[in-house]
This record gives sequence, C-alpha cells and structure tokens, in this order.
Amino acid sequence: MIRTPLRPLARILKAREKGEDPSAIAAENLRLRHEAIADKSRARAEGRLLVLGAFFAVAFVAIGLRMGTIANSMPEEPRTAATGNPIIGQRADIVDRNGRILATNLETHSLYAQPQHMIDPIRAAKELKAIFPELNEERMIKDFTGKRKFVWIRRQLSPEQMQLVHDIGSPGLLFGPREMRLYPNGPIASHVLGGASYGREDVASAEVIGVAGIERRFDSLLRDPANEGKPLELSLDLTVQAATEEVLDGGMKLMNAKGAAAVLMDVHTGEIIALASLPDFDPNNRPQVLLKGDQSDSPLFNRAVQGVYELGSTFKIFAVAQAMELGLVNPQTIIDTKGPLTWGRFRIRDSHSMPATLTVEDVIAESSNVGTGRIAMLVGGDRQSKFLASLGLTEPTQVELSEAPSGQPLVPKNWSEISTMTISFGHGISDSPLHLASAYASLLNGGTRVLPTLLKTNVVQHGARVVSEDTSAKARHMLRRVVEEGTASMGDVPGYEVGGKTGTADKPRTDGRGYYDDKVIATFASIFPADDPKYVLIVTLDEPSENSGEKPRRTAGWTAVPVAAEMIRRVAPLLGLRPQLESTDVASVTLTSN
Repeated sequence: MIRTPLRPLARILKAREKGEDPSAIAAENLRLRHEAIADKSRARAEGRLLVLGAFFAVAFVAIGLRMGTIANSMPEEPRTAATGNPIIGQRADIVDRNGRILATNLETHSLYAQPQHMIDPIRAAKELKAIFPELNEERMIKDFTGKRKFVWIRRQLSPEQMQLVHDIGSPGLLFGPREMRLYPNGPIASHVLGGASYGREDVASAEVIGVAGIERRFDSLLRDPANEGKPLELSLDLTVQAATEEVLDGGMKLMNAKGAAAVLMDVHTGEIIALASLPDFDPNNRPQVLLKGDQSDSPLFNRAVQGVYELGSTFKIFAVAQAMELGLVNPQTIIDTKGPLTWGRFRIRDSHSMPATLTVEDVIAESSNVGTGRIAMLVGGDRQSKFLASLGLTEPTQVELSEAPSGQPLVPKNWSEISTMTISFGHGISDSPLHLASAYASLLNGGTRVLPTLLKTNVVQHGARVVSEDTSAKARHMLRRVVEEGTASMGDVPGYEVGGKTGTADKPRTDGRGYYDDKVIATFASIFPADDPKYVLIVTLDEPSENSGEKPRRTAGWTAVPVAAEMIRRVAPLLGLRPQLESTDVASVTLTSN
C-alpha cells in the first residue's frame, strides 16, 4: 500500500511562495488519512455483521425444520450408544412351524466394577450381596479393596436389578450394554433348543454362542449376517409341544417314573412335531453338567435322542413284517408258541400263559416272545441285521441336534442265533425313542424309509423302500388289533383309530451283572389313524410303577399306554385331525327312542 506523505514538498514550496503556513497542509493530510482509516474499519465491521446475521438466520431455519420433523415423528425411548466396536451383531430368532418365537434376543446390561473409583467399597459389596444373594461378599470386599482395577460382577442384569444397583450410587459400579438369548416359553422344548452362552466378551458387547441342541448345531447359520436376521424355522408346533410335555409330566408323576420321553413325528415328511424329555430344564438358566455319576440322571440328558434302551416287544412287528415280506408267513400262519424256547442254557418264556399255537397276527396281539423268536429263526440273523439296518436301527440318527451322534445304538458284536431270537422281541439291542419313531414311520407309511428332521419342510420324503405297501398295510392291521383286543386295550381313543405295540424291557444293572427284577423301561409305539397313518407317537417311561392295585404294575399296557392315549386325545385335534365317529344303526336309534 502506498501512503500519501503528510508534508508533500511541492505543496509546501507553493505555500511558502504565497505566504501560507505549511503546517496546515500536514494537519489536513492527517485528517484525511484518519477519515479513510475509519471508513475502511466501518466497512469491515458492517461485512462481519452481515455474515454473522446470515449465519444466525440459517441456524434458526435449520433448528425450526428439525423441531418440526421431531414434532411429526413417533416418540421412542433413546438408546445408549455402545462405545467401541461390538464383537458380533444380532443372532437370528428360532421359531416354530407357525412362526411363533422359541428363541430370540433381548437387550440387557452387564455389571462390572472399577474399584479405584469406589468411595465406600465395603458398603457397595454388602449392598450387592443383598441384591444378588449368590455372590460371595468376602470375595467382593477383597477384590474391591485390593489392587484390582477391573472386576466382573454379573454377565447380565434384569431391568429391576439394574435399577437396584443404580440406587447404590457408587461411581465405581458400571453397566455395559449387550444382548442376551431369551427363551420366552421357559422349559418348553428345552432339549431341542439346547441353550446359549457368552463367548468372547468385553464391557461394551458379548458374543452369544450356542452350547447345545439346535442352538449349537446351527450356531454359524444363526450368527451369519448374510442371512439378514432370517429366523430358523423348526418343525415343532409350540402348542402341540406344550400339550405333549404337560401330559407326559403328569403321566410320569402318576406312574412314579424317574424319567420319560415322547416323540411325535409325521410319518410322511419325517418332521418332528413334538419331542420331549423329562426331567427338563429352563434354558434361560441352564444347569451345570454333571461332573460325576450317571449323566442320564442330569436334566440336560435328552432321553428321546441320547437315551438308548432295550425297547422290548415294540420290535416284534419288525420280525413279523420281515417274515411276511420274505413270503415265509402270512397273518394266518400257525406258529408254535409252546414254551419255553430253548437255546443252549437260555430259556425264552412268555410273560403270561399262551395257547400252544397262535396265528401270526395273534402272536403280535398277545405279544408272544416264543412265537416271535420262532418267526425270527425262519428269517435268520444275517437277513435280520440287514433289515433293521435298513430301518436305521443300527446307526445314530441324523436329526439336527448336536447330541444326536451320542445316541449310538448298542448291537451285538456277534449276531448269533440267540441274538436273533432275543432281538426279535427287543432284547439284546438298544435304540433311542427317536430311532423307534423313525423305524415305525418307515414301516407303516406304505413301506418307504423316512428320516427324522427338526426343520420345517412340508415335503413328503420318498426314501428307499423297506417293505411293500401290502406288508405295510398288514402290519398296520396287526397293530390296530393290539389296541382293540391285545395288550394295549387302554390305548384306544374314540374317533382316532389308534394302532400300536407295547414293549416292557427289564433294565440292565449299572454294574453290568444282569437285569433288575423290579425296574423296567415301558414303551408304547403307536400310529394314528391306523388305516391311513399320519403320525407316529412313541412314549417311553423309565422305571414306572402303577400302584393303585394290590401289587405294583410295571408293564407298558398299564403305564405307557394310558399316557400315550391321553396324549393323542389332547394333540390330535390340535393337529387338525377330525374324529371319525362310528355310524349308529338307525333301527337301534328308533328302538331306543320308542
């Protein structure tokens, strides 16, 4: 910038020539300079005020628009933002075949302590003990007053517990946001769902992982963000499952059993509609695994899938069906049932007196061990073992549970003649109730193999043929006779034409030395409706005893059968099966009216 001099020489010389005062020229130039500076400062200030005014105008407009947007939006609770990077995102829900929630996520908080920020750590420990009785007060005091800078207290809190901890008012007690797995139906379907727990975790988030059942089997799928939270659909029907468990629990208590299992399965699709094992547990508070003793005594043990038992006379229909398929017998073939059936030092007898001869279908109706053993000898051990394998009775089931591989059937290493005879009536081979359900479905659905599944499919399976349709129909007729005239007479449910076979097997001793005299596994394997079966139901009771009479009655006809009948009576309408009422003779109605 070029500044004008206050005393320009040319003007001073002219002023002296004219006799004027040169100082006036300097004063005038100084005044003009000051006025120019003032004008420039005023212009700069006016520009700044203009910019500031425009900024405030824009701010007020933006605030007004935001307030209008908020006023027109739906109110919702604010959420606390988690600091740091969360370990994983949302875990997908598990639903039943009708979309009802079986497992979902719930936002909750963890509780941890930073002792260095506590004002009164001893008081905080005492008040935490009052809120959470399971905590160790002495341990907390030691942690809070020691050198530790971080202490986990609880992995998850309910809203009520969180408020109580907040009321303690200690700045060293802090909450971390996280998700927890919630099972809104409590113990219903607990052995199917299994449960979940925390994997990697920090104060801001936690990794929810499956630890058993469906949760573990499909852990990767449920955690996969690519599925966009799509729920996992199971074949279970929540209403039917609840009714099944309720009836099974009542039956177990009424029959004084130590445990029970039930499997309800679609004979055409293989879908498991209900699967129950008692005693059960609440997956929201999953118990600890037994560290000693018999694992089958734990409520975590799935008797329907992991429990392998000698299932007794329920196996007789397999021996008879195979013999009919091979053309060795027909339903009216006469069988020698005079006992005992001797093989070396072994004696096979019937549980009650039998005629000297019975037809094949009477062998099933009366449940003759001797008759079934003789039919099995016609078949032979090699063909018997292959037939049972074709029904899936010699390998673990492929059902979608992490525990399924542990349900390994127990089969004889040496399939001798005595093994052939005893296996024909369900001794010397051990299978799970789910094995039995799958085998009955395959034999009686028309004769094609069906595999059990816990996933909703609604697709009819067309597996390998195990018997002809004719043999399957004859087997169904025999099982219907068992309910109408034989050992399962208490299993008849008016309107639903139940067919089935009882099985009572002595329990082997835990020390491996023979069998108990007063402990049995009682099983009823049933189908309904018998003429065109849609469902198979297996009910198994562990050590039942019906004590209403003078002597305890432990056979399946007195224990498992009435429980299964009540179960069918309850669930058949829920499955959409309309009862088929028998037509009444018009003449008899008229006569009664008169």
